[in-house]
Amino acid sequence: MAKMRAFIAVETPPNVVGRATKLARHLATAAADVKWVEAENLHWTVKFLGDIHPLDLVEVCQALHAAARAVPPFQMNVAGLGAFPNVGRPRTLWLGAGDGGNGLVRLAEAVETEATRIGFRRESRRFEPHLTIGRVRSGGPEQAALGELIAEQLAFDGGVMEVDEVVLFSSELRPAGPVYEALERVELTGPT
Repeated sequence: MAKMRAFIAVETPPNVVGRATKLARHLATAAADVKWVEAENLHWTVKFLGDIHPLDLVEVCQALHAAARAVPPFQMNVAGLGAFPNVGRPRTLWLGAGDGGNGLVRLAEAVETEATRIGFRRESRRFEPHLTIGRVRSGGPEQAALGELIAEQLAFDGGVMEVDEVVLFSSELRPAGPVYEALERVELTGPT
């Protein structure tokens, strides 16, 4: 059996997707060389697992259920537009988590604990909740124009989302872009 790429994430609801895609259309007016994330692929990555063997899926799902029992459902404001490494030299464009974002941090910590318990390597970086909306493929004057548009939208309001489940996805990389498939959906049932 071939291995599959997998990750754990929170899906983005239609209200936030709508605002994010409208913002992406506005940012695209800078004509920078950006690969925009397709609306159906917008998600909040909680943990990237990498290549896993299909036989390990049962154990991964059990770990995901254990993590979900540690975190109650929560609301989160999608707030702010930013870029890695910075706005002046944007490479990855993202929306941030405002009020309620600590719930996503708690979920990531619970997933990290359970994933480490079953043998996945612990992330060395601190978890920073963000929703990637685009990746800049090359520089040039358009990249500077994009940075200016980003600077005008730093306080972007992406709306409010209810987070009541976490999802294990497989990811198949194709020439037209990645295709994600939900393998397991798990409700958050932690104590409030």
